[in-house]
Amino acid sequence: MTERPLPSIFELTPLNETYRVDPHTMLDDLRARCPAHRDPVSGSLVLTRYADVRAVVNDRGLWRDPIRAEEGAVMQRRFVTELDTSLPRTSTTSILMLDDPDHGRVRQPLAQALYARVARFKPEVERIIAGALDAVAGEDEFDLMARFCVPIPIDVIASILGVDHDRLADFREWSEGVIQGLNPFRTPEQTTAMMAASEALNAYFTQAMSERRGAPRDDLISDMVELQAGGADLSDDELRINLQALLVGGNLTTTDLIGNAVRLLIQNPGELAKLKADPGIINSVVEEVLRYDPPVDITGRIASGDMEAGGCPLHAGQAMTVVLRAANRDPDVFEDPHRFDVSRKHRPHVAFGGGAHICIGAPLARLEAQVALVRLFERFPDLKLAEPNATPEWRKLPFFRGMERMMVRP
Repeated sequence: MTERPLPSIFELTPLNETYRVDPHTMLDDLRARCPAHRDPVSGSLVLTRYADVRAVVNDRGLWRDPIRAEEGAVMQRRFVTELDTSLPRTSTTSILMLDDPDHGRVRQPLAQALYARVARFKPEVERIIAGALDAVAGEDEFDLMARFCVPIPIDVIASILGVDHDRLADFREWSEGVIQGLNPFRTPEQTTAMMAASEALNAYFTQAMSERRGAPRDDLISDMVELQAGGADLSDDELRINLQALLVGGNLTTTDLIGNAVRLLIQNPGELAKLKADPGIINSVVEEVLRYDPPVDITGRIASGDMEAGGCPLHAGQAMTVVLRAANRDPDVFEDPHRFDVSRKHRPHVAFGGGAHICIGAPLARLEAQVALVRLFERFPDLKLAEPNATPEWRKLPFFRGMERMMVRP
């Protein structure tokens, strides 16, 4: 009997209805049958075991920049085709796709300024979330995604950056547009919209940086131009593109983290009861959501020399695609991995990747989710799905998992 063919990485996206409805049936089968295999469609080695995934993301010697990938690495090279190669690499590419020494040079001052702000930003997060809750108070039914999960991360990052209140509507529109930069399968129309939003954001940041040099404010843009003035080796182009990347990454993934968490807690009333009884466990709740239903499906690395991953040999330039979602439910690491358990004994998940490229916005995403979940269920302790038996409306953006719409009743 002929064995069933292995799915390509392109089938492991929400564009495939089977995967969109239940990704873990496919991922469990793939991890059990062939946890490390070469996918000729994407041109990469696909890894699904926790041990292999964690080893790859934590290996600081591997490359991230898709321009280093061999021509056969179709998915990685897709991000190179639109680049203007006449410009310096760092002026066209954010730290998401840079390698050292440029990656460390650009990331270090940005992380320094961002983490200092996050450490004292909880009161502002509380204020923004309270405002979102006030806006839906008294309504019999509302879309939690549109009214709560989507606006909160955008408004939080806008506040950190110092976006004026009268520009928030523009800022929200631009942030939604540039998200398509994370979609390797975007349509020409989506690319056009993405480029227009990116140009608008670049113009906004150019003006804001100029204004802050003349009149600093208490915001991240002022912090960054001050670091520049103090000797940080950062060009204006590098600052603009990474402020935009911070906006994109923090917007989409935090929206999905909050939305996925609310859905899981409503559907698991015993786990929600634990949080209501003791809000002090919120950190554990968020970490279990990140393990059980993370916002991001995959990440990638490129071999920087002859090596082995998952028992497979690779040479320099060969690409690896690591499936974070599969690793986070590996039964060799997590007992009863398909059970959502906020009391689970902590084992490090890989929802934020790892190593030098671990998500720079992870502390802010955690803070927003922790405050949002506690405050939401304090305000609406009886919150429930308006259509509990309806098929969930998952968004179709490849390699991300989040709800398009989630109607709830307080």
